[in-house]
Amino acid sequence: MPDIKLKRAGLYRRHRRLRKRVEGTPERPRLSVYRSLKHIYAQVVDDVSGRTLVSASTLSEPLKGTLKGSGNRAAAAKVGELLAARAKEAGITAVCFDRGGRRYHGRIKALAEAARKGGLKF
Repeated sequence: MPDIKLKRAGLYRRHRRLRKRVEGTPERPRLSVYRSLKHIYAQVVDDVSGRTLVSASTLSEPLKGTLKGSGNRAAAAKVGELLAARAKEAGITAVCFDRGGRRYHGRIKALAEAARKGGLKF
């Protein structure tokens, strides 16, 4: 069993390495995903101005209480659909994907595919 401090340090290292290459601009903002054990959060960020343009999570008003479980792939897919709909309303069509140092697998992948299905390009 790996030490939790080493695991967290590896996640932090991967996230820093990823953020060197991924930057959100006003034309193509960054879609940032954070995953906890119970919930998943996603936001579209313009790094130039330092503002969050759109956000969605399993705790967002339309989803809260309607999900069977909030820490599974189905919930992540619903968050991706909601985020894509809100981004479309805000006039955002293309983003760059920031997976937060996590592997493109499971809940992260489900959210990304649902966002693509909802009309976001990345």
